[in-house]
Amino acid sequence: MVDPSTYFSDDQMISIALVAGLLLVSKLRDMLDLSGMLAAMVVGLTVSLLGHWTWLIILVIFLFVASIATKWRFEEKRALSIQESNEGARGWRNVMANGAAASMVAILGWFGDGDWYFLAVSCSVSVALSDTLASEIGSLDPRTRSIITLEAVPPGTNGGMSPTGTMAALLGAIIIAGSTALLAPVYGETMSAASIFITVTIVGWLGCQVDSILGELLENKGYIGKHSVNFLATLSGAAMAVVVAFRFL
Repeated sequence: MVDPSTYFSDDQMISIALVAGLLLVSKLRDMLDLSGMLAAMVVGLTVSLLGHWTWLIILVIFLFVASIATKWRFEEKRALSIQESNEGARGWRNVMANGAAASMVAILGWFGDGDWYFLAVSCSVSVALSDTLASEIGSLDPRTRSIITLEAVPPGTNGGMSPTGTMAALLGAIIIAGSTALLAPVYGETMSAASIFITVTIVGWLGCQVDSILGELLENKGYIGKHSVNFLATLSGAAMAVVVAFRFL
């Protein structure tokens, strides 16, 4: 009988098992469609094998919480035509929009040296969950205003912000920040838990505002689409993490 440990390290075997579990649960709970599952497999293997399996757990936490938020009061969102398409099952574009930045960091970490990769992945995912909760929960708040002009706009408008959405965005950032702080010692991160928590929370919330600004300035005018906005926002989170790591920590 072939011994897997001959070919894979313990961390790599954990990564493969986590990806397999993620795909199985995603199928059973209809969190991803077929294209989304294929994209999730690529992102999951890239992030966990080139990076670390703790990075994948952070992405899995995002996926599960985002799925719950997407299906929250789904019929009300459908009535307003602001629901996630495909009955809330996310496809490859959504997976790549929220996971491509983390994959890029993992690839850079594989080929380069540095101690900012874990923080960058965490911050990019923090932006993703912050924005998702702001959109899925805040979209039903009628007190929505433009982030640029502060004029009242219909709920669900790109670039709109509301009190409920703002608090939901903060909650999303806190969820990833808390998860990151707990996983940091497992990965071997030397930053203090407090520094990680504060950084990931602030960057996640700020990245959500970047998403709203890009949505109003670029998406509403047809220059780029929703998924491009999401990718750029998560990428801004990774970039902010790099700045924090080199300038303040």
